[in-house]
Amino acid sequence: MTIKYKGIVEGLLFASGDEGITMNQIAKVVDVSPETVKHLIEELTFDYEHINRGMSIIQSNEIYHLTTKPEHNEYYKKLLQHPRTTRMSQATLETLAIIAYEQPITRVEIEEIRGVNSDYAVQTLLARSLIENVGRKESIGRPILFGTSKEFLTYFGLSSIDELPPLPNEIDKESAEKEADLFFRQLTDETDEA
Repeated sequence: MTIKYKGIVEGLLFASGDEGITMNQIAKVVDVSPETVKHLIEELTFDYEHINRGMSIIQSNEIYHLTTKPEHNEYYKKLLQHPRTTRMSQATLETLAIIAYEQPITRVEIEEIRGVNSDYAVQTLLARSLIENVGRKESIGRPILFGTSKEFLTYFGLSSIDELPPLPNEIDKESAEKEADLFFRQLTDETDEA
Protein backbone atom coordinates (compact mmCIF):
# COMPACT_ATOMS: atom_id res chain seq x y z
CA MET A 1 0.00 0.00 0.00
CA THR A 2 2.87 2.38 0.84
CA ILE A 3 4.33 1.83 -2.64
CA LYS A 4 1.06 2.97 -4.21
CA TYR A 5 0.95 6.13 -2.07
CA LYS A 6 4.63 6.77 -2.67
CA GLY A 7 4.00 6.98 -6.41
CA ILE A 8 0.98 9.23 -5.86
CA VAL A 9 2.99 11.59 -3.65
CA GLU A 10 5.77 11.68 -6.23
CA GLY A 11 3.23 12.51 -8.93
CA LEU A 12 1.70 15.28 -6.79
CA LEU A 13 5.14 16.79 -6.22
CA PHE A 14 5.75 16.78 -9.96
CA ALA A 15 2.29 18.13 -10.83
CA SER A 16 2.57 20.98 -8.32
CA GLY A 17 5.43 22.42 -10.40
CA ASP A 18 7.14 25.61 -9.23
CA GLU A 19 4.41 26.37 -6.70
CA GLY A 20 5.17 23.22 -4.73
CA ILE A 21 2.81 21.55 -2.27
CA THR A 22 2.51 21.34 1.50
CA MET A 23 2.38 18.17 3.56
CA ASN A 24 -1.20 19.00 4.61
CA GLN A 25 -2.27 19.47 0.97
CA ILE A 26 -0.83 16.08 0.09
CA ALA A 27 -2.53 14.50 3.13
CA LYS A 28 -5.92 15.91 2.08
CA VAL A 29 -5.57 14.82 -1.55
CA VAL A 30 -4.34 11.31 -0.74
CA ASP A 31 -6.62 11.03 2.32
CA VAL A 32 -3.91 9.90 4.71
CA SER A 33 -2.43 11.42 7.86
CA PRO A 34 0.30 14.09 7.69
CA GLU A 35 2.56 11.61 9.53
CA THR A 36 2.08 9.10 6.69
CA VAL A 37 2.90 11.82 4.15
CA LYS A 38 6.02 12.76 6.12
CA HIS A 39 7.13 9.12 6.07
CA LEU A 40 6.45 8.83 2.31
CA ILE A 41 8.40 12.03 1.57
CA GLU A 42 11.29 10.74 3.68
CA GLU A 43 11.27 7.49 1.67
CA LEU A 44 11.21 9.37 -1.62
CA THR A 45 14.01 11.68 -0.45
CA PHE A 46 16.09 8.64 0.54
CA ASP A 47 15.44 7.03 -2.86
CA TYR A 48 16.47 10.17 -4.73
CA GLU A 49 19.62 10.60 -2.64
CA HIS A 50 20.75 6.97 -2.72
CA ILE A 51 19.71 5.81 -6.16
CA ASN A 52 21.26 7.21 -9.30
CA ARG A 53 18.36 9.56 -10.04
CA GLY A 54 18.17 13.01 -11.60
CA MET A 55 15.63 14.48 -9.19
CA SER A 56 15.57 15.51 -5.56
CA ILE A 57 13.02 16.85 -3.09
CA ILE A 58 13.60 20.15 -1.39
CA GLN A 59 11.59 21.82 1.36
CA SER A 60 11.24 25.57 1.70
CA ASN A 61 8.83 27.28 4.11
CA GLU A 62 6.77 24.11 4.68
CA ILE A 63 6.39 23.65 0.90
CA TYR A 64 7.89 20.64 -0.88
CA HIS A 65 9.27 20.84 -4.42
CA LEU A 66 10.51 18.22 -6.83
CA THR A 67 13.61 19.61 -8.51
CA THR A 68 16.57 18.59 -10.62
CA LYS A 69 19.90 17.84 -8.94
CA PRO A 70 22.33 20.77 -9.01
CA GLU A 71 25.26 18.50 -9.96
CA HIS A 72 23.61 18.01 -13.37
CA ASN A 73 23.26 21.74 -14.12
CA GLU A 74 25.79 21.71 -16.97
CA TYR A 75 23.53 19.32 -18.91
CA TYR A 76 20.42 21.42 -18.32
CA LYS A 77 22.29 24.47 -19.62
CA LYS A 78 23.23 22.56 -22.78
CA LEU A 79 19.60 21.60 -23.30
CA LEU A 80 18.52 25.23 -23.04
CA GLN A 81 21.23 26.32 -25.49
CA HIS A 82 19.95 24.02 -28.25
CA PRO A 83 16.88 25.17 -30.13
CA ARG A 84 13.83 23.03 -29.54
CA THR A 85 12.34 21.34 -32.52
CA THR A 86 9.57 19.50 -30.72
CA ARG A 87 6.08 20.46 -31.72
CA MET A 88 3.54 21.65 -29.23
CA SER A 89 0.57 19.43 -28.45
CA GLN A 90 -2.95 20.40 -29.42
CA ALA A 91 -3.76 21.16 -25.77
CA THR A 92 -0.73 23.44 -25.48
CA LEU A 93 -1.62 25.26 -28.70
CA GLU A 94 -5.21 25.72 -27.52
CA THR A 95 -4.00 27.12 -24.22
CA LEU A 96 -1.56 29.45 -25.96
CA ALA A 97 -4.29 30.71 -28.29
CA ILE A 98 -6.60 31.41 -25.37
CA ILE A 99 -3.89 33.28 -23.49
CA ALA A 100 -2.88 35.28 -26.58
CA TYR A 101 -6.43 36.43 -27.31
CA GLU A 102 -7.78 36.77 -23.77
CA GLN A 103 -4.74 38.07 -21.85
CA PRO A 104 -4.33 38.78 -19.05
CA ILE A 105 -6.05 35.60 -17.92
CA THR A 106 -5.90 33.25 -14.92
CA ARG A 107 -5.43 29.50 -15.04
CA VAL A 108 -9.02 28.99 -13.82
CA GLU A 109 -10.36 31.20 -16.61
CA ILE A 110 -8.32 29.21 -19.16
CA GLU A 111 -9.78 25.98 -17.79
CA GLU A 112 -13.32 27.42 -17.94
CA ILE A 113 -12.83 28.14 -21.65
CA ARG A 114 -11.17 24.80 -22.45
CA GLY A 115 -13.33 22.74 -20.14
CA VAL A 116 -10.35 20.67 -18.93
CA ASN A 117 -7.41 21.00 -16.57
CA SER A 118 -4.70 23.11 -18.21
CA ASP A 119 -1.90 22.88 -15.63
CA TYR A 120 0.44 20.87 -17.85
CA ALA A 121 -0.12 23.09 -20.88
CA VAL A 122 0.50 26.24 -18.82
CA GLN A 123 3.67 24.71 -17.33
CA THR A 124 4.88 23.76 -20.82
CA LEU A 125 4.29 27.30 -22.11
CA LEU A 126 6.04 28.79 -19.09
CA ALA A 127 8.99 26.40 -19.59
CA ARG A 128 9.23 27.50 -23.23
CA SER A 129 9.00 31.15 -22.11
CA LEU A 130 6.08 31.75 -24.48
CA ILE A 131 3.93 33.05 -21.63
CA GLU A 132 4.77 34.78 -18.37
CA ASN A 133 3.28 35.91 -15.09
CA VAL A 134 1.99 39.45 -15.72
CA GLY A 135 0.59 40.14 -12.26
CA ARG A 136 -2.20 39.05 -9.98
CA LYS A 137 -5.93 39.46 -10.35
CA GLU A 138 -7.66 41.63 -7.77
CA SER A 139 -10.02 38.90 -6.58
CA ILE A 140 -10.22 36.24 -3.88
CA GLY A 141 -6.94 34.38 -3.66
CA ARG A 142 -5.25 36.88 -6.01
CA PRO A 143 -4.62 34.29 -8.76
CA ILE A 144 -1.71 34.72 -11.16
CA LEU A 145 -2.49 36.41 -14.47
CA PHE A 146 -0.76 35.06 -17.56
CA GLY A 147 0.08 36.85 -20.78
CA THR A 148 2.31 36.27 -23.77
CA SER A 149 6.00 37.13 -23.60
CA LYS A 150 8.54 38.75 -25.90
CA GLU A 151 9.67 35.22 -26.78
CA PHE A 152 6.11 34.53 -27.97
CA LEU A 153 6.33 37.46 -30.39
CA THR A 154 9.76 36.37 -31.59
CA TYR A 155 8.74 32.72 -31.95
CA PHE A 156 5.75 33.62 -34.12
CA GLY A 157 7.46 36.47 -36.01
CA LEU A 158 5.21 39.20 -34.64
CA SER A 159 6.31 42.70 -33.69
CA SER A 160 3.34 43.18 -31.35
CA ILE A 161 0.29 41.33 -30.10
CA ASP A 162 -1.81 43.60 -32.33
CA GLU A 163 -0.57 41.59 -35.34
CA LEU A 164 -2.58 38.54 -34.29
CA PRO A 165 -5.28 37.94 -36.88
CA PRO A 166 -8.56 39.45 -35.72
CA LEU A 167 -11.34 37.12 -34.74
CA PRO A 168 -14.68 37.68 -36.48
CA ASN A 169 -17.24 39.58 -34.37
CA GLU A 170 -20.01 37.01 -34.72
CA ILE A 171 -18.21 33.82 -33.75
CA ASP A 172 -18.64 31.34 -30.94
CA LYS A 173 -15.78 30.46 -28.57
CA GLU A 174 -15.22 27.02 -30.14
CA SER A 175 -14.80 28.51 -33.62
CA ALA A 176 -12.51 31.20 -32.21
CA GLU A 177 -10.30 28.57 -30.61
CA LYS A 178 -10.16 26.60 -33.89
CA GLU A 179 -9.18 29.75 -35.84
CA ALA A 180 -6.48 30.61 -33.32
CA ASP A 181 -5.20 27.00 -33.24
CA LEU A 182 -4.96 26.98 -37.04
CA PHE A 183 -2.99 30.24 -37.00
CA PHE A 184 -0.53 29.00 -34.36
CA ARG A 185 -0.16 25.58 -36.01
CA GLN A 186 0.68 27.23 -39.37
CA LEU A 187 3.24 29.48 -37.72
CA THR A 188 4.72 26.58 -35.78
CA ASP A 189 4.99 24.47 -38.96
CA GLU A 190 6.67 27.36 -40.81
CA THR A 191 9.10 27.90 -37.93
CA ASP A 192 9.94 24.17 -37.78
CA GLU A 193 10.66 24.16 -41.53
CA ALA A 194 12.95 27.22 -41.32
